[in-house]
Amino acid sequence: MPSTHNRDKPWDTPDIDKWAMEEFKPEHNASGLHFAEESSFMTLFPKYREQYLRTIWSDVTKALEKHFIKCELDLVEGAMTVKTTAKTFDPAMIIKARDLIKLLARSVPFPQAIKILQDDVACDVIKIGNFVTNKERFIKRRQRLVGPNGNTLKALELLTKCYVLVQGNTVSAMGPWKGLKEVRRVVEDCMQNVHPIYYIKELMIKQELAKNPDLAEEDWSRFLPSFKKRNVARKKAKTTKREKKVYTPFPPAQTPRKVDLQIESGEYFLGKKEKELKKLREKREKQEEVSETRKQERDQDFVAPEEDDYENKLVKKDKKEKKEKKEKKEKKEKKHRRDDDEDDKPSKRSKA
Repeated sequence: MPSTHNRDKPWDTPDIDKWAMEEFKPEHNASGLHFAEESSFMTLFPKYREQYLRTIWSDVTKALEKHFIKCELDLVEGAMTVKTTAKTFDPAMIIKARDLIKLLARSVPFPQAIKILQDDVACDVIKIGNFVTNKERFIKRRQRLVGPNGNTLKALELLTKCYVLVQGNTVSAMGPWKGLKEVRRVVEDCMQNVHPIYYIKELMIKQELAKNPDLAEEDWSRFLPSFKKRNVARKKAKTTKREKKVYTPFPPAQTPRKVDLQIESGEYFLGKKEKELKKLREKREKQEEVSETRKQERDQDFVAPEEDDYENKLVKKDKKEKKEKKEKKEKKEKKHRRDDDEDDKPSKRSKA
């Protein structure tokens, strides 16, 4: 944005990018003198990083020697140190070297960490250990930031153009200043129980709006989603009403002691051997009861289930026909018997 001051400035034109980072060269050090004092920074690293740092330390020294910065690895104290030398010409490079060893200590791989020496790349190490006191809740919220299979973190990296690594109680981020600001906002709010998906949606909309030149100077608040907090009604625990007891001035009856119960049962007067025998008997009785119940449970698997009677329709018809025939025969026989009886009765009367 060009200056709005009233004086004419021929060098201040709209085509100048004031945010562009120019490379600092030895020619820019007009005096040509080295620094008045030696600057140094030291960072400690965890023991599990020792083996990795040994393997890559030669590459770290080569990268820093190009900028005339000395580095040391102390395995006894577990520390990394960077120092300026007499040939160092860039005053900002010692800060970049400090950030490099800080990132290496926080488990950032060397091919990624070495990019911090570039002028357009910055870093931010966000501490997240103090946001939540409960360990289980802290782990859940940290996992929410990573997402399933790291998808949430990948989406955040693509939208902010930053490299993000979640390790222990810190989140290391590398990228442009604007992206680092967004990453810090998302990480801190995630640890304060705000889901990162809300910010991802907002960043996606902003990215699409930035492509449209007509909306470049307009307010984007009308396009951005507004997520309001909802008070979700939760089920209240059932409270059972206690019945009011009738007031009595007398205290409740004293509960009998263990010794009193033993005297009543007669166990108190038994000897040591008799007590042990009694305990063994009770133990065996319990074992037998348990074994019987388990045996019954096992036997239930071998009990045959009740089956429905199979009815053969063809057989039933035959049976019905036979029954009907039998009934008909019986009826005929009864009729014949009645007729015979009737015939016999008059003959008996005539004889009389």
